[in-house]
Amino acid sequence: MKNAKLRNICISVFVAAWLCVFFYESTRYFFLEPLARTVFHVKKLPIFKFLFPPAGWIMFFNVSPEEGEVVVYGIKNGQPYRLDPHEIYPVRFIGFDNIHRGIMGQVLDRRMRRPFCRYLKRKIPYFERFAVTYVYYPSVVKNRYQRREKVIYQCR
Repeated sequence: MKNAKLRNICISVFVAAWLCVFFYESTRYFFLEPLARTVFHVKKLPIFKFLFPPAGWIMFFNVSPEEGEVVVYGIKNGQPYRLDPHEIYPVRFIGFDNIHRGIMGQVLDRRMRRPFCRYLKRKIPYFERFAVTYVYYPSVVKNRYQRREKVIYQCR
């Protein structure tokens, strides 16, 4: 009986400590470090390595710090106009949005160039041509405001 009680106490202490460290690492970069910088003039707070995945709540996946999205521009009279993905792929009202599930990511594949260009010309004939670009942020953790955009292909 004593061993079970001691075991339960040890497990409870471990879980409480792990939750404290998990909360600290979850809030350290965006909340606690700016607060410590202004109040205590501390440049960086300590990091608990190997305890908290760098991608946050997504655990056990190999997630890079890069974040990106596909942006399609319609070009008319030399002026680019950013197209709403819902205009390209209309979403039926079923409580399920394919745009948020990454349906636009498949048009980056060069093999999709021809069929996607034909689809755009048929779906949105107003524009003379289209540009499919990849907008990405190299590191959303270290420098979340550094934005880059690369043209993958154009539809003529």
